[in-house]
Amino acid sequence: MSALRPVNPPGWPRPKGYSNGVVGRGTLVFVAGQVGWNAEERFESDDFVAQLRQALANTVAVLAAAGAKPEHVARMTWYVVDKKEYVARIAEIGAAYRDVMGRTFPAMTLVQVSSLVADRARLEIESTAVIPDA
Repeated sequence: MSALRPVNPPGWPRPKGYSNGVVGRGTLVFVAGQVGWNAEERFESDDFVAQLRQALANTVAVLAAAGAKPEHVARMTWYVVDKKEYVARIAEIGAAYRDVMGRTFPAMTLVQVSSLVADRARLEIESTAVIPDA
């Protein structure tokens, strides 16, 4: 069980798919921006959802290397090159997220950017996790 606790101000509606804030105590894990390429840094698809799934899988791999799990993620920042594509495919995005991350709802931010360093990247995801104290 995670030691993270969502924080939402009294009277605010419960956010859908994320938390307004998260409280936790433990060892911090900072995951650099992950894009939708494989372990050999090659893109297998230019599809947004396929790249999202791979970026999340890459995030989980980095977390595992640090001894963390998806439920330890306290915050995520998503950088996308096309907000309209994100909005149009939100149901597919939610399904891919749940498949890889489970039912964890960190504090999240989505930012549209003009481009990313990896030319074929459609998105990049940066995360912070908290491994609970024993």
